[in-house]
Amino acid sequence: MSRKIFVSAKEVADRAGVSRSAVSRTFTPGASVSDETRRRVTEAAEALGYHVNHLARGLMRNESGIVCLIVSEMDTPYRARLVRALTRQLQSMSKIAMLINTDRSDDSVDQALRQAISYRADASIILSGMPDKSITDLCLKSGQRLVLINRDEDREGALMINLNDREAARRAFIALLRAGCRSFAFANSEARTPSLMAREEGFCAAGREHGFEVTVERFGPTAYKSGAVLAQRLFTREKRPDAIFCVNDLLACGLMDAARHQFNLSVPSDVCVIGFDDIEQASWSSYNLTTFAQPVDHIAAEAVAWLDRPTAEHENLHRLEAELIWRGSVRGG
Repeated sequence: MSRKIFVSAKEVADRAGVSRSAVSRTFTPGASVSDETRRRVTEAAEALGYHVNHLARGLMRNESGIVCLIVSEMDTPYRARLVRALTRQLQSMSKIAMLINTDRSDDSVDQALRQAISYRADASIILSGMPDKSITDLCLKSGQRLVLINRDEDREGALMINLNDREAARRAFIALLRAGCRSFAFANSEARTPSLMAREEGFCAAGREHGFEVTVERFGPTAYKSGAVLAQRLFTREKRPDAIFCVNDLLACGLMDAARHQFNLSVPSDVCVIGFDDIEQASWSSYNLTTFAQPVDHIAAEAVAWLDRPTAEHENLHRLEAELIWRGSVRGG
């Protein structure tokens, strides 16, 4: 016997022998309903296959519960971890995550976001500095609440969450200097997002403060293969660096593998390496990478808690600190 796809609250009420409002109260957190009524309604709902239409309820309150996650490079370990933390937090608040991939450069991103808006999404969380600022404009014009993570935008009515990347870069330089290094390099991608460039600028500035010129190399996406290419560039220079701060862990892993297997260099004896993000691979014994851990769970909790507040107060959570995780890729670490 086939089960109906849609079962109404009235059908549940009729089967349970209660009023329609009793069914509504049973499935409303905090509403007053007797234990006997709750039992009868729950049993009837189970038998009929009834589920509360939260979307319809939300639309009656002018809320859908939908939150767009606007993501680039979501196949990278750090971004995947952040998406996982955000979706877990959203689900705990009974909200629905709608994922929008911004890796493509055509108008598909704009179309996807407009489709999400047509479903009356309540808010958007932009997870990196890569998506174009026109996306931010579209979110705000549609009346969405907005969270910006690691973006260089100060938007009225939005929550901005950024790391103190320059300070982390300064700490990276000091760590390498204290390890006895004297020839410094910074390995970056061509993404040029605000957070990546802040790390580069902070590391170079720390070098100048201590009387050292930092070699900067940039190539391609912020990925493993880019690290291998940057290793080729840095280790074939006349003056080979003995200290490299990589803009993220994936790039550092590619650079370390190339250093060992193509140039027969030892980490950290010949070259010390520091990464950023503290992805799972950084702790693997083959890398044992000293790196900075982004406070992913804290970022997710702050973002979702702010969305759940009744009014969108303008806040700026700049300067969250990244913890330096000492491992074996720096001498004396």
